[in-house]
Amino acid sequence: MAVLLTCLTACANSPSAKNIEQSLGADPKLKNNPVTFGAQEVRSSQQLQTPQATVQLPTDFPKDIPLYPNATLQEVTPSSSENPSVSSRWLSSDPSNVITSYYRQQFQANNWQIVQGASTDEPKSSFEVRRNDIQLKVSIQPKTVTNAAPNQPQTSTEIQISYSPLSTTTAQANPTPTPQATDKTVQSGESQFVGPVPSQDSTAQPNATLESKNPTPNASSLPKSQELSDLNKVPQEFRQYIQDLAALGVFNVESNALKGNGTTTNQFEPAKVVTHRQFAHWLVAANNAMYANKQALQIRLASESSQPTFRDVPKTDPDFRAIQGLAEAGLIPSSLSGDSTAVLFQPDSPLTREQLILWKIPLDIRQALPSASIDAVKQTWGFQDAGKIDPKALRAVLADFQSGEKSNIRRVFGYTTLFQPKKPVTRTEAAAVLWYFGTQGEGISAQEALKLAGSPSQ
Repeated sequence: MAVLLTCLTACANSPSAKNIEQSLGADPKLKNNPVTFGAQEVRSSQQLQTPQATVQLPTDFPKDIPLYPNATLQEVTPSSSENPSVSSRWLSSDPSNVITSYYRQQFQANNWQIVQGASTDEPKSSFEVRRNDIQLKVSIQPKTVTNAAPNQPQTSTEIQISYSPLSTTTAQANPTPTPQATDKTVQSGESQFVGPVPSQDSTAQPNATLESKNPTPNASSLPKSQELSDLNKVPQEFRQYIQDLAALGVFNVESNALKGNGTTTNQFEPAKVVTHRQFAHWLVAANNAMYANKQALQIRLASESSQPTFRDVPKTDPDFRAIQGLAEAGLIPSSLSGDSTAVLFQPDSPLTREQLILWKIPLDIRQALPSASIDAVKQTWGFQDAGKIDPKALRAVLADFQSGEKSNIRRVFGYTTLFQPKKPVTRTEAAAVLWYFGTQGEGISAQEALKLAGSPSQ
């Protein structure tokens, strides 16, 4: 090393020394282009991680269309000559029932006219609504995530949002009710008036139907898109019941769009089992439609400040005010009526025959239920299975016997020696019960209610 230094010192100014110095010196390229160690790798990594261009909504996307907050836009399909609708697809990690409730509340709170409401007992839910000059369809479908990443939910929900402008003719034929126009139609002047749905929308969701303040529609004036397309599946003796109640706007039925002509067909699904939620909706809507001119006989919706009676029907539930209203009126078993065991409403459970009679009879007799025993029911009705009837329902079953040919059990089940109290009720059977309110001596049918409203059933 000493020898090398001596040589370098001795030859400091020689050409060979200059060559050695340059060979041991820093690279001039690095001097002119300083790079922090590892920066090249960082830049390469950044280039690899640069996100691709995200999907964007069209610039003319209507601002009043509600978008679910916790959803990510995946795809947008613009309109075409074959399909005038603009479609967008979204994904969310939230459950489909939460998203369905969100859209139901948004449409009801912002005066959308609901043409098709979401089913509460189907995996897939869809809404078809109108407002101003927009026709909107929202489809909500749960999905299973395959090859989920770490910490990623195993399920997701796909939201399809399609919208198109309404034609001038359609918009004029189906005007969206405004709060001001709606208020003028309330003869009672009470904010909690519950009655028929607007003539443009016999398929509204429960709250939309219950809180509607528009006059009863005429069956003959209902647009074809609102006619029940599966009445041929209903036994002949029950068809009039369903037609009359549909004309009063009682039901929230399923609608299916027909390709090509832009119309929808409403499905009643007569053989399908009715749920607690659905029957609560129909019961309130039917009663208040029948007694549209008798405020003292109407069922009042619960106020939004009411403390929930049932643990599974919170204030956020779209049917809270109707279900809570029935409980506060003492028309269904609850802790308010002294039944400490009735802490759950089970909104999506099937309605049984004994529940059907227990909920309906108080609105027929309008007085306290009589005392009853198994023997009394056996002697009157002759039911062999009277011992299987819940004690709470026994009194209602016995009271129904006093209505003779107007009794609910006779009207729905005909002559029978078996009541089958735990058997689920079909939608057709529920409609037959709701067609008439009252006793043999005094009451009103859906057909008579239509005539009183100046809208005879066809």
